[in-house]
Amino acid sequence: MSERTKNYMSHETAVIDEGCSIGEGTRIWHFSHIMPGCIIGENCNLGQNVVVSPGVILGNNVKVQNNVSIYTGVICEDDVFLGPSMVFTNIVNPRSAVVRKDKYVQTLVGKGASIGANATIICGNNIGHYAFIGAGAVITKEVGAYALMAGNPARQLGWMSEYGHRLRFDDEGFAICPESGENYRLENGKVRKISG
Repeated sequence: MSERTKNYMSHETAVIDEGCSIGEGTRIWHFSHIMPGCIIGENCNLGQNVVVSPGVILGNNVKVQNNVSIYTGVICEDDVFLGPSMVFTNIVNPRSAVVRKDKYVQTLVGKGASIGANATIICGNNIGHYAFIGAGAVITKEVGAYALMAGNPARQLGWMSEYGHRLRFDDEGFAICPESGENYRLENGKVRKISG
């Protein structure tokens, strides 16, 4: 894309390869590398030293903090937050001497999910929408929507609202987000937002 028709911002030290798609209003900062065949949505922010590999898909308004590598096989839906130095993997059993480029495992990060600094997501373990992965957590299994995960290996500590607050459910399984006032229902081990 020529500089004249470019509708995103990239720092002069960023490397933007031909054949990638970058949405309007996206900002790409120092020393980042955007590789061919990836798709980055509108109004994303990619911090310093970020790598986006071929085939990666980032939705709209995805925030990627410094020192994050997003490897082939990762898909992030809209409004995802990736904290500083968090890690994705994309091969279950990597070996330097064994080429497994046709064995990449997909990981889907659902809308609105947040992954904390230095967390590690083992490939193939999808993250549910609005889940909250604590700093340093190691995800070794699927994460449900609205789940709060922490530790190594990560375990579920509770539930989070779409505004990022811990949900406290009453005896009937109802909770209210203290910031937004939105209502949530816990039923059969799953949380959903309910209308007013």
